[in-house]
Amino acid sequence: MIVKFDVYFDGEYWCARGINEDIFTQGKTLDELMENLQEAVELHFEEDIESGEKIIVMTLSEFEVSRVEQTASG
Repeated sequence: MIVKFDVYFDGEYWCARGINEDIFTQGKTLDELMENLQEAVELHFEEDIESGEKIIVMTLSEFEVSRVEQTASG
């Protein structure tokens, strides 16, 4: 089973919202979010996992890339 999440930064926390699943979690860092997301998925699908179901998490995220200022060398 593939479970998809929309991952975004709300200005203070990294957030993961389930797509077609009623799961939401957040973390102060992206690493913390991924740890919390794994725990949330394990709890949500506990019975499925115990019965041998393989759960794969797919995250979809977006971020803004701004122009990098270059300095003159010399």
